[in-house]
Amino acid sequence: MLLTTMIFSGLAAAIHVYIFVLESLRWDLPSTRKAFGIKTDAEASATKPLAFNQGFYNLFLAVLTVLGMVLVLASSTTAGATLIFAGTGSMAAAGMVLLFSSPKLARAAILQLTAPALAIIFGLLAFTR
Repeated sequence: MLLTTMIFSGLAAAIHVYIFVLESLRWDLPSTRKAFGIKTDAEASATKPLAFNQGFYNLFLAVLTVLGMVLVLASSTTAGATLIFAGTGSMAAAGMVLLFSSPKLARAAILQLTAPALAIIFGLLAFTR
């Protein structure tokens, strides 16, 4: 179960680093605008500071999760599991917020929350024995 937890935690972190890249570094590109439903240059310009900030939230959640993974691998299981659950729990919760607040972005929300939710499920099995 620990290996499965680590795989899904790592996948969740990678997805959130990718979201960081989209929101904080590539917001003005047509492909990114299309993915987020941004239709005009004015809308992209108006939302750029918000997206930039939100991208860093995603990056910090990924860093938190990876740090937890490193600590688990270094035999600091309690601290590592705590960070993994904090990172993936926040990712999954944010995905649920997106799913219910913007149903048109359901595909993105499911992508955002599935890997962290699976990491939580397998982590509960791995760390509570």
